[in-house]
Amino acid sequence: MNTIILDLETKFTFDEVGGRDKFESLGISVAGVFDYLTGKYEAIEEKDIAKLEERLQSKPLVIGFNSKKFDMPVLKPYLHFDPSALPQLDIMEEIQNVVGHRIGLEAVAQATLGKGKSGSGLDAIRYFRDGAIDKLKKYCLDDVKVTKEVFEYGCKNKEVFFTSKFGGGRVCVPVNWQMENEEEKKDQLALF
Repeated sequence: MNTIILDLETKFTFDEVGGRDKFESLGISVAGVFDYLTGKYEAIEEKDIAKLEERLQSKPLVIGFNSKKFDMPVLKPYLHFDPSALPQLDIMEEIQNVVGHRIGLEAVAQATLGKGKSGSGLDAIRYFRDGAIDKLKKYCLDDVKVTKEVFEYGCKNKEVFFTSKFGGGRVCVPVNWQMENEEEKKDQLALF
């Protein structure tokens, strides 16, 4: 299955680079990937980002959480092609399209899986600045694992959940995600 789960961590915050439209200035500290072709997780440091670019050239379905509006714009300056052209499933966008507002990965993971993230993006920036690269990689791959588990839960159960911050507890969100089969893979590759 030509599909990956992707999450990026950055070197800087939006405040530090002059605003929410300065994606190209955030810098990648580490990219976390789960590759369904190999069944392996990998943390890729900025200096090795060409390895990620090579994998992306096979045009996998890229699954992420807020990946269209965050990860892809941050990744774009590192690549020789526009990553927004890749086939994508952005879990946050899918949920937002149903409920009408953004929901964080923590709220989805807690309500769907009964467990949450291992920290926040600010923790990742701190790990990077402190030179705690092993902690940074672990944090990023933990997010990849949670995203993967939410995606697979949605494929199997045709629904995911989130905890509403407006009261009302656990909210069900119907989804129509599926694991790619070989025929879909051939169709997807024929598009390019």
